[in-house]
Amino acid sequence: MLDTIGDGNAAAIVGLIGGLMLGLAARLGRFCTLGAIEDFLYGENDLRLRMWGVAIGVAVMGSFGLQAAGLFDSTASIYLSFSFAPVAAIVGGLLFGYGMALAGNCGYGALARLGGGDLRNFVIVLVMGLASYATISGPLAWARVQLFPQGPAETTPGIAQSLAALLPVSVPVIGILVGAAILLATIAPARVRKVPAYIFWGIVVGLAVVVGWAGTQWIATNGFDGIGPASHTFSAPLGEAMLWGMTASAGQQLSFGIGSVAGVWCGAFAGSLIKGHFRWEACEDPRELRRQIIGAAIMGVGAVIAMGCSIGQGLSAMSVLAWSAPLTLAAILAGAALGLRQLIAGFAPAE
Repeated sequence: MLDTIGDGNAAAIVGLIGGLMLGLAARLGRFCTLGAIEDFLYGENDLRLRMWGVAIGVAVMGSFGLQAAGLFDSTASIYLSFSFAPVAAIVGGLLFGYGMALAGNCGYGALARLGGGDLRNFVIVLVMGLASYATISGPLAWARVQLFPQGPAETTPGIAQSLAALLPVSVPVIGILVGAAILLATIAPARVRKVPAYIFWGIVVGLAVVVGWAGTQWIATNGFDGIGPASHTFSAPLGEAMLWGMTASAGQQLSFGIGSVAGVWCGAFAGSLIKGHFRWEACEDPRELRRQIIGAAIMGVGAVIAMGCSIGQGLSAMSVLAWSAPLTLAAILAGAALGLRQLIAGFAPAE
């Protein structure tokens, strides 16, 4: 099959399938990074945050289940191929979270909102994609390399591998146990189990990550173009999709990331039609548009420095238990909390 359709096209199909799952989860299940943080900090409701816990638990169990079956080599993923850079994880995560709060959405959330007709998020998608590529290979690349150098992994690459070196337990078993512990702790309160829709859509999101690893690993094993295993992230792929849209006839190939971006948009569009929520919206306040542009630019830079966005590090990297994942996710949460406080309270002292 691969010699007929090509590795890149096959990877794009895998990305499209997972992206459709993520897009539907965003519109039908209200899976949203910033929304979950806002609910927890200002709505005293942790249910959407627990959806994240379900997604992480399922993604970890699924990814290490694939490894146990010999269907996935996590050490070949980008998250375990490079050495752990804690400063980059913290700085990039803080920038991404703060930018996300200013923009009102992450890259994934902006795609989902765009699928529902919100043209304000079209600006976020464009600016974030441009900022990401400017930081990867554009005018900001030199500063990134000098300030946050990245090198190949020279030591034990991930949390599971490090624990396996200390314990008489295999890497896949450790990963599955960690994922199961996260999942059980997340759904332990009875109030969580009373809203099975949240659990269901959390499972869907986790499985989307697993589908990405499984599909691209199969392509990497059987293909000819040297494509490595990948799963969902929404920073550089936004810029990649823009480049493909402009240069496809000049040789730019499809990829997993491009398929993932298209899948989220299509899934969100379908979900908004199912819910009857599709409507065209535009920005009426120039100050709001300015804030969104600045936030999207900061997000794009931060995501590249941290080697992943809230989905890339918070789910895909977390699913392989990369050392960077929990640190980056914590930094994203802190940055988002700071940005939300600035928007809501203006850093006014508590009385």
